Amino acid sequence: MKKYTLISPCFFGMEKMLAREIKELGFDIIKTEDGRITYKTGEDGIQKANMWLRCAERVHLKVAEFEATTFDDLFEYTKRLPWAKYIPYGAQFPITKASSIKSKLYSTPDIQSIVKKAIVESLKASYLESGMLKEDKEKYPIYVFIHKDKVTLTIDTTGDALHKRGYREKASKAPIRETLASGIMSLVPWKPGRMLVDPMCGSGTLLIEAAMKGINMAPGLNREFISEKWRTLDKKIWWDVRKDAFDKIDNDVKFKIYGYDIDEEVIKIARENAQIAGVDEYIEFNVKDATTFSSDVEYGFIVTNPPYGERLEDKETVQSLYKELGYKFRNLKNWSYYIITSYDDFEVEFGRQSDKKRKLYNGMLKTYLYQYIGKKPPKKGE
Repeated sequence: MKKYTLISPCFFGMEKMLAREIKELGFDIIKTEDGRITYKTGEDGIQKANMWLRCAERVHLKVAEFEATTFDDLFEYTKRLPWAKYIPYGAQFPITKASSIKSKLYSTPDIQSIVKKAIVESLKASYLESGMLKEDKEKYPIYVFIHKDKVTLTIDTTGDALHKRGYREKASKAPIRETLASGIMSLVPWKPGRMLVDPMCGSGTLLIEAAMKGINMAPGLNREFISEKWRTLDKKIWWDVRKDAFDKIDNDVKFKIYGYDIDEEVIKIARENAQIAGVDEYIEFNVKDATTFSSDVEYGFIVTNPPYGERLEDKETVQSLYKELGYKFRNLKNWSYYIITSYDDFEVEFGRQSDKKRKLYNGMLKTYLYQYIGKKPPKKGE
């Protein structure tokens, strides 16, 4: 039985959430680093990781790791690897990305060029006695990561990044990435049947991710992956993993969650996105100003991604918004609210210090998830 060593990058701050998902899939974690986790899987690991990981950005197949301080080292060590084991004859193998941190080799174009030449030489030795190597079939994108002179070579099995679930054809002005939205929802102890509201829902990403999780819909179910076309992977395993994901959807669960936005066009986009995702029956979207929100429900959750005020001209508007939200949310005495923003003085404007604060990166933008924990509802019979 084949074994794979995989590496999944994630946004900084989401390593714990991703590690939990990897363990739930039954995979063995080898190493956790800032923004990436290395783990071992069985024969269906590539397929399951791509299909089910909600917080990862990609799934990389690890080829090798070695130390290189010169370009000669990089070339020779790369050339010695059994590339024909991973890349069949005729396949394309672009050096899609190279990055170097605190290393003697720092020119990424040169790194990409050297690695490409080394792989060509390795494959020519395996497939040809002489002549040119064809590259006209499926793609095996190569990634090179160098940190403190340690080189890691991987092949991307995902293609379009995992946050591209296939449902967000349109987006509002400042959308939150799907993987980050899912990571946030994994920190919220919401379950189907409890009240959940996003009063500034934008294109609906937070609620769509919550609904998908609520019915146990795999995030990769409605998209394709580059490794589905690989001759080196058993297509029957792909079919089995996809069928299993369809079978695992819980069509019997019943719940309704709510999204509001002041912009009517944005609400239309949110409805369309939820419909494409296949969760529109679980989410009710309406036009409403967040500062007028109220509820007769005693216990509930607010999870939202408000404007950050990144531009100077927006700062006063954002300060005023946070003040009004603080005033309104205090009336929801038993509710919990989770608010993500890059605005440094959020707690000052909101008028209350958070119970917990977690640093998360929305792309390259540092943000904090401010968590205000409300009372738990009494258990049945109490």
